[in-house]
Amino acid sequence: MEEAGVTVHFPFFHIDSSLQLIPMRHLIIALLAAGSAATAAVTDMRGYSDAAARTEREWESKFRAIPEPQRMRSAMQRLAARPHHVGSPYDKDNAEWIAAQFRSYGWDAQIERFDVLFPTPKERVLELVAPTTFRARLEEPTISQDPTSDQHAEQLPTYNAYSGEGDVTAPLVYVNYGLPSDYEELERRGVSVKGAIVIARYGMSWRGIKPKVAAEHGAVGTIIYSDPRDDGYQQGEVFPQGAWRNPNGVQRGSVMDMPVHPGDPLTPGIGATPDAKRLAIKDADVIMKIPVLPISYGDAQPLLAALKGPVAPESWRGGLPISYRMGPGPARVHLKMTFNWDTKPLYDVIAKLRGSTYPDEWVVRGNHHDAWVNGAEDPISGLVPELEEARALAELVKQGWRPKRTIVYAAWDGEEPALLGSTEWVEAHGDELAKYAVAYLNTDSNGRGFFGAGGSHTLEKFVNEVIKDVDDPETKLTVWKRAQLATIRYGAADDRKDARTRGDLRIEALGSGSDFTPFLQHAGVATLNLGFGGEDGGGIYHSIYDDFYWFTHFSDTSFVYGRALAQTVGSMVMRLADAELLPFAFTNLAETAKRYLTELERLRDTPAEQIAERARQLDEGVFSATSDPREPTLAPKRETAPPYLNFAELRNAADALQQAADDYEKSVQRASENGGAALARASVSAVNAKLVQAERAMTAAGGLPGRSWYRHLLYAPGLYTGYGVKTMPAAREAMEQGKWDDANAELARLAAVLQAEAAVIRSARGALDAAAR
Repeated sequence: MEEAGVTVHFPFFHIDSSLQLIPMRHLIIALLAAGSAATAAVTDMRGYSDAAARTEREWESKFRAIPEPQRMRSAMQRLAARPHHVGSPYDKDNAEWIAAQFRSYGWDAQIERFDVLFPTPKERVLELVAPTTFRARLEEPTISQDPTSDQHAEQLPTYNAYSGEGDVTAPLVYVNYGLPSDYEELERRGVSVKGAIVIARYGMSWRGIKPKVAAEHGAVGTIIYSDPRDDGYQQGEVFPQGAWRNPNGVQRGSVMDMPVHPGDPLTPGIGATPDAKRLAIKDADVIMKIPVLPISYGDAQPLLAALKGPVAPESWRGGLPISYRMGPGPARVHLKMTFNWDTKPLYDVIAKLRGSTYPDEWVVRGNHHDAWVNGAEDPISGLVPELEEARALAELVKQGWRPKRTIVYAAWDGEEPALLGSTEWVEAHGDELAKYAVAYLNTDSNGRGFFGAGGSHTLEKFVNEVIKDVDDPETKLTVWKRAQLATIRYGAADDRKDARTRGDLRIEALGSGSDFTPFLQHAGVATLNLGFGGEDGGGIYHSIYDDFYWFTHFSDTSFVYGRALAQTVGSMVMRLADAELLPFAFTNLAETAKRYLTELERLRDTPAEQIAERARQLDEGVFSATSDPREPTLAPKRETAPPYLNFAELRNAADALQQAADDYEKSVQRASENGGAALARASVSAVNAKLVQAERAMTAAGGLPGRSWYRHLLYAPGLYTGYGVKTMPAAREAMEQGKWDDANAELARLAAVLQAEAAVIRSARGALDAAAR
């Protein structure tokens, strides 16, 4: 689901922060040390005694030899053969086929059903009514070379799910990417969107932010288009000659207000089972209030060309052969959207391998199976490696291996509209997850290139360790080494320095955009989001052209990176499932928390300096003197300087976390001496029971202000970034919004959470020391 357009440290990703240009879900940043995977030392395996590590490496080596690219290719061809959106016949058929595959491997597999609100369009009209007339096509045509592009009767129309309904005719205003900062620029130029229909281009934020901000400024409708500068012909040859978006390609997607909560809009916080109490549709607070429609750049060009008004700033200009202007006028547009507000079934496939020693400790791994249309890249390129992992693990069971912990593999339904299947499952199984869940590992499509990981920083060392044991299929370097060198080439100065000098490559914090969200930010389960990408951009995201033909011509055509993903994620699953001591580490978490604290301090200090300078310029008459009389701009408003904030309590808590993390690391080192004999003792299970609660300790029952569903106080999607992460979110967003009293309160609440985390770590250290005596 993740969108494209976001730059992580190096330019390959699509986590979609809708970032919506190219699917990027894959990268996030990554990790290498010199040497090949085959030469890693036994003592490098965290949480294992020497004897257990030798056994584990033997099994992992056998595991990594099993996944087959040809099997993944065949599975993709089958799963992406027809459109399989929520509620479609092929969506159910795929779920049943996936469950049957798991059972054929030897897993215990079931399908869990939920019933959710999933609107589909009844009527879509977009037309230019002045100064000339034009009616948008609103369709993606068949391409003769692409055999599945002609399945129009089964394809969802081009639309944005959870748009509001409406029939409006109004002046058109171009708002660039539709970010809050873009509206500040419009205000400076005297342009208002009140009572207007806005047109925004995809990118730089999640798509749902665009109509949300437009509505807050008084707009009555939103049109979102894909500009060729971002994922069309300015990037390369367009499909079918190349990978990029052609003039008719449209990005479907949800505009539900998921920064408030994902999942079924009518059952927030509870699983959408048949007997669940549901809200009335009018009472659902996450359905967009104004009509929203996505269009192609072929349909957008006549609308934009009809605009007059101020010439858009250079950074607002896209790749169309027109003069980009802001409006309003003389262009007027008629937009009409009506929907079928139907309840549709979801089919989550849940498969289990029961643990031999700790069956009530779960390692959970998932990828979604639904798509907006055929979805070969999104999501099937991530799902077929998961199936190969499951097959390979089952093959090991036949050879005598058995995981110590229970392994749960999931193929989620309904991810595309609103993370529906994963969210409803987490909400329905919340009590079990609180007791049993060790970690959740997510993928959401996969490409060719560099490895990336995002997630819980308690697992950062673990990720670095595992990817040193897997080889990159193109370069034969380790996955870690190639990721390190990619960071050195593409990263910013600080990232390059860290990649060369820091022991571990950094993983990114997670916002939202895929099925990791309910596990990490609602249930407080340590989480990773994993994938390869960066070398195979494209412009077919959420269009009918994301299909088997496109993928096998322009992406991981030989499926070798699908195999690498299966090898990498499957190795992580095995290592978590078999560890004597769970491989959580807290020094990287403590360091990262201190970095976030420093960012908060700068967030207060930098605006104060800017406000003071702006006030001086207003006093000097700078803005009136430099405004062009022919294209006048308004002076910015005078702002009050922010007060000083009390960071002392949070600094003390960060220091306490660092000390607890350092002390725990010393205890792990002592327990690993003498071949790690202490780690093999049964009493270590008491340590593990405490470690699984470490991520939960960073959540708060009351959640974030105004959005209590999000409980994690260290990571969350931003209210106005959508998929993009806000770290230390409650305090950060209060500061960004100038709510200084709230900011001080949230700093104190955050300090309490870090102290709670430190207490859990100290407790785990005490239990480990006792086990090692």
